[in-house]
Amino acid sequence: MTADERFAQAAASLGHRFDGEIKIGGNYTPVVRDGQQLFVSGQIPRVGDEVLYVGAVGAEVDLDSARKAAAICAMRALAFVQRAAGSLEAVRCVPRITVYVRCAPDFTQHSEVADGASDLIAQVLGAAGAHARTSVGVLQLPKGAAVELDLIARVD
Repeated sequence: MTADERFAQAAASLGHRFDGEIKIGGNYTPVVRDGQQLFVSGQIPRVGDEVLYVGAVGAEVDLDSARKAAAICAMRALAFVQRAAGSLEAVRCVPRITVYVRCAPDFTQHSEVADGASDLIAQVLGAAGAHARTSVGVLQLPKGAAVELDLIARVD
């Protein structure tokens, strides 16, 4: 199975589509190519016009929901990579991702939230999806989102 087929399978398992328009929220480009590197702007768990997971993790949003939010963020980022590269088969590696978790003051499971994104990227890209990662807790994210993710990918 190709990475593009695994991407479609992951979208179906999440119950969302990522093949249509992916809305962004400002005056920026969602992906910039510099040679073989693609820099994907921060992605929140938005599908269509709706941000699916809003609130602080550890308060209004539980850990399982936050992991799903991180997976949706990763799907949005991979959709932009797929469009920029022509296929996810072109991805050679994902050197780095950063996961921002809007969280309650006493929440400490940032890495477990980020695993939702890391697991999805590994599922779709296989060995090419192995990455370094930073996960941090923040007070607020755009549109009140529970999670935001950005990534860098190297492509052919």
